[in-house]
Amino acid sequence: MLSKKSAGIKSSAVRELLKFSKIPGVISLAGGIPATDLIDVEGIDTVLKDILSREHRGLFQYSVTEGEEHLREQLSRWNSGHNLNVDAESIIITNGSQQAIDLLSRVFLEKGDKVFVERPTYLAALQIFGYTDATVVELEYDSEGIELNLLEKEMAAGGVKMVYLTPNFANPTGNTISYEQRVKIAKLSQQYQVVIIEDDPYGHLRFSGDPVPSIFSVAQSLFGKNHNVCYMSSFSKIFSPGLRLGWLAVPEHFHMATVVAKQALDLHTSTLNQSIAAHYIESGRINERVEILKATYKDRRDYLIGSLHEYSGGDITWNTPDGGMFLWCHLAEGIDASQLLQECIKENVVFVPGEVFFARDPQKNSLRLSYSMLTAETAREAVIRISRALKKIK
Repeated sequence: MLSKKSAGIKSSAVRELLKFSKIPGVISLAGGIPATDLIDVEGIDTVLKDILSREHRGLFQYSVTEGEEHLREQLSRWNSGHNLNVDAESIIITNGSQQAIDLLSRVFLEKGDKVFVERPTYLAALQIFGYTDATVVELEYDSEGIELNLLEKEMAAGGVKMVYLTPNFANPTGNTISYEQRVKIAKLSQQYQVVIIEDDPYGHLRFSGDPVPSIFSVAQSLFGKNHNVCYMSSFSKIFSPGLRLGWLAVPEHFHMATVVAKQALDLHTSTLNQSIAAHYIESGRINERVEILKATYKDRRDYLIGSLHEYSGGDITWNTPDGGMFLWCHLAEGIDASQLLQECIKENVVFVPGEVFFARDPQKNSLRLSYSMLTAETAREAVIRISRALKKIK
């Protein structure tokens, strides 16, 4: 009875692996989840008490589809302090940034359209694009970054409708797109009238190097408001994933169609949750929290890299990202990371096999390791267990 689309879409391997994180004794490097111990419960409690001490009947009523004005204004002010100038009127509040991908797919994509993505890319984006009947085309990375020559050639030939990119510390690779490539992408988008979806959930989690202006900002500086870049981000990685809050900034000529798509989907995002986020930003605690996250995640990245150096025996190679939450790793050619995972489960350690992040022809020997939940001790023990499992299949 299922539709062909539903029958063909697989469950997220990441979500399936989350159940192991609940089992005592299991070390999980699988979920791309923020550290539970770093959630600012005290700050959230303070905000909630303040909200509930006032007249708050309206927080349990319907709201506008675009999102509460208070939150959109706070986001606009906060982002202006991070070199992203977005008017409150351009912002749409979503149920996580994943909903923003879904909304834009509904607005722009039709059967047969081409949507270009990084190779590999965010698994949930591939799931969403699978529901649209669009054709997903992967862009390889080389020594200079994304394969933009291929993208330009395809744009010039027509048929490219959308490009989906995670420019900062991408999931799963940790890659960051250079400023020069961002300028080129913005210009190609304008020249060939192709929509760019800039997904930026990790941009605030930079440990080293200088921040790079967003593609959205680059497009604004080059073309004013008449550009084709849609920017999205999330509160999940820097505040609370349980609130399910993201936000989307779109050019004026895309705004109404996107709002109508959200009206049809869920009418609006939780009014109470929006109020919590707005007051939290207004309190100033979010800046303090981001600094804590950056310092802690840098340490946890280094714990994992140090353990890999010491205990992997040269059997695993990895990148060193300047931020974010992931190491992108490779085993020797011919070793299947999914097979390794099955042995690792017996050793009470889990990760995500890299093959799930590819639209086609996956790298079977790739894997993603998340360090956000690790300590020095668990990082060491996780690598020892993985190495022990790896010896069994070599």
